[in-house]
Amino acid sequence: MVLPTSLAASIANINAAYGVSPAPFSLKVSPRFELETRQKLAMTRFTDDIGLPLAADGPTTHNQTTVRDYWLYGYKWKKAQEKINSFFTQYTTTVQTRDSNYTDPIPLHFVHHRSPRRDAIPLLFIHGYPGSFLEVGPIINSLTHPPNSSVPAFHVVAPSIPGYGFSPAPVKPGFGPREAGRAFNALMHQLNYTQYVIQGGDLGGIILRYQANSYPESVVSVLDNFWTQEPTADDWARFNQKQTTAEETAYLNGVKGFQTYASGYVAIQSTRPLQLAIALTDSPIGFAMWIYDFMAAHGVHPWSLEEIVTWSMMYLIQGPYNGLRFYKEFQIEGAIDGPGFGTFPYVPVPVGVTQRTQDLGWSLPLDWAKRGGNVTALYRHELVGGHFPAYQTPDSLAEDIWDFFGNHSISGTGIFKGKVF
Repeated sequence: MVLPTSLAASIANINAAYGVSPAPFSLKVSPRFELETRQKLAMTRFTDDIGLPLAADGPTTHNQTTVRDYWLYGYKWKKAQEKINSFFTQYTTTVQTRDSNYTDPIPLHFVHHRSPRRDAIPLLFIHGYPGSFLEVGPIINSLTHPPNSSVPAFHVVAPSIPGYGFSPAPVKPGFGPREAGRAFNALMHQLNYTQYVIQGGDLGGIILRYQANSYPESVVSVLDNFWTQEPTADDWARFNQKQTTAEETAYLNGVKGFQTYASGYVAIQSTRPLQLAIALTDSPIGFAMWIYDFMAAHGVHPWSLEEIVTWSMMYLIQGPYNGLRFYKEFQIEGAIDGPGFGTFPYVPVPVGVTQRTQDLGWSLPLDWAKRGGNVTALYRHELVGGHFPAYQTPDSLAEDIWDFFGNHSISGTGIFKGKVF
């Protein structure tokens, strides 16, 4: 398939082709891009902390210089690239959605690991921001090769959201969370998974809500580690009058803290993403520090220098503008409303919600969670986990996945009994 010139330009730094059916993909970044990145690293101009309290305004000069020095003198992209290619079985394809106003072909990059178990269930894993398909790495083998037959096994499909990783960015406005869900449903059907389950968080946890709403005949059930619910005016009134329960208070304090101190990136990425992208595209350290701030804030996991750089490369290779701009499409769709979340479509299929202490959905009460969908199970982890559980605490997330999708009465997965994919 011949891609539009603007689309081809967005993937010029990798050796990739996007045909009409799945084809094997191996990551091979242009040597010229590697050289230009190193040249820009060597010319980095650092900020001055001007005596403010440590990390009061963002990553410190020490953070910047430490990452730059490692990236320039210690990091080996070829080694990271070989590691990705050897661990993940990757493909590219192109899908088309016929029930959408967005009618252009949609090229996709995705990971597809099949389980040897004949009773394995198709599972779509949708990553978040500032993550990528790499998020599925620490958990994928547990899902395809579980420890015993008492828990379900899965055929795992983990696509890159268009504009992220190696799925080229949409070249026209109008590709938001619902369109992403439509593209992923088309991908699952192209792989002959006509019915499947979904697990996701962050952007993936929002996309799955649109996808399950659009295709309840295909999406059997979902497990969301970022299930949030915008509080009502009555919720805030009771909070201000100190009439909320302990868990309601904890959730509302988390929402208030996010809106007051941590939602600035949402505002700029959903309104003026290009203004930000111009600077971040030209500065590898600038972009690394932009996402490092999120990674550090969602702690528990001690992010290594290699992880910080490799996660940054997943955006820099294609260009970070596309990933930033997706927030604008979320805002247009109504999923973002100012500093908070907007209105999500109701999810009619069974929903499992899993919460961790260092995430925005922490302590959301079950009855509030049910406002947004058919929530049949809630898992709350008080001691472990942050925003990227598949990557940070894969064992605890695997337990939730096995428990939820392994229980036919709460997840509806009895429909897969006797089916072989």
